[in-house]
Amino acid sequence: MPRGARRRTAWAALLSLTASLLVACGSGSDAGGDLTAEPVTLRFTWWGGDDRHKRTQQVIELFQKKHQNITIKGEFKEWNGYWDSLATTMAANDAPDVMQMDELYIASYAERGALLDLNEAKKHLDTGDFDQKALATGAIDGKQYGLPVGLGMYSIMVNLDLLAQYGIPVPDDTKWSWDDLKRIGEQVSKAGGGQVFGVQSPGINDTAGLSIRARQQGQAMFDAEGKVVLPQEIARDYWQYIADLAKSGIAAPPSVTVEKASAGLNQSATATRTAAFGLWWNTQLTALTAASGAKLKLLRLPGETQGKAPGAYYKPSMFWSVSSRSKHPAEAAAFVSFLANDEEAAKILLTERGVPANQKIRDAIAGQLKETDKAAKEYLDTVPVSDPPRITPNGASTVDAILKRHTEDVLFGRTTPDAAAASFIKEVQAEVDAAK
Repeated sequence: MPRGARRRTAWAALLSLTASLLVACGSGSDAGGDLTAEPVTLRFTWWGGDDRHKRTQQVIELFQKKHQNITIKGEFKEWNGYWDSLATTMAANDAPDVMQMDELYIASYAERGALLDLNEAKKHLDTGDFDQKALATGAIDGKQYGLPVGLGMYSIMVNLDLLAQYGIPVPDDTKWSWDDLKRIGEQVSKAGGGQVFGVQSPGINDTAGLSIRARQQGQAMFDAEGKVVLPQEIARDYWQYIADLAKSGIAAPPSVTVEKASAGLNQSATATRTAAFGLWWNTQLTALTAASGAKLKLLRLPGETQGKAPGAYYKPSMFWSVSSRSKHPAEAAAFVSFLANDEEAAKILLTERGVPANQKIRDAIAGQLKETDKAAKEYLDTVPVSDPPRITPNGASTVDAILKRHTEDVLFGRTTPDAAAASFIKEVQAEVDAAK
């Protein structure tokens, strides 16, 4: 099942359980109390692959050695089914104490009272080595519902081998514009002879890209209340840019773009060395380097110095959250603090969940990182960012799927950029309204 479809299924499950969840939730905990010396069992759930499972189990064992009265019961699931399971356990008042949480869902759970405000557990949860902009990614109305685990930043990934092959210099990313990307991409496409294109078409799984276009112009996708405030003209220009790339041959033909986007990272234009430039999260550098066998480099986003403000921001790879119904919130917070701050744990986890959001931990593991992970860390440490956008509001977790559908309609000429912009805004707002 495609990831977008899975998200829709999980969202539907959450909506169907809203009423019971509201009844079930409501903290009577004492998160700021002392840690007990009595035996305690905490349930901890996460999604991910086998490598994550193995590393996480090792960290659990490390924690239990240091806190011998606390037992951590791990509950490992694939992404497919994770959200249905979490919604069901929440509604049954049987939620895990500590959970891995995604940016798309954190507002949905927090606004239903299902998550503990981690500020209540400051006695046991140290956040002193986190940048305030990073902490803000897990906060709603001043309450900290998620502690960011890893951070990513949107970037342009360039294939240096292709530029060298065609004799095209690497652009100066401290001052380049979106028009510069188009111009240099055109040079690549002409040199590529129909086999290599300048730019991997954006617009698929690219909500961050549209958000950044708005942020560079001093605007936003959502306001503080979760209302869609994206100006139609910004969305129109975004889709017009994508249409122009395809029409001029700077990007691959629409059928190729859609086919590659559906095939996953390893079949992308960047991975198959059929496009010189592509929009990616900086944390994907290692995977794309392995898949492409090419020398790739992270570049800053175009347009960052021409607009009203930098569009770049810290994107949490995921969060640690604690159930508001946990019977042991202080111990749960202590475990989250261990996951986020313990150097021994960090040297086991490394960057499996992204470049650590904890700045001290990032430095502590630097010597163990691969060259590509070091480059992703350096990008995170040096590229200017603005305050993060508002967390995806309750109901808008399908925004990626809506964006993709409208991009396909534009690419295949089934609608105009302006009509797509108007329809996108209306549809996302309807999703948000339906969740209220």
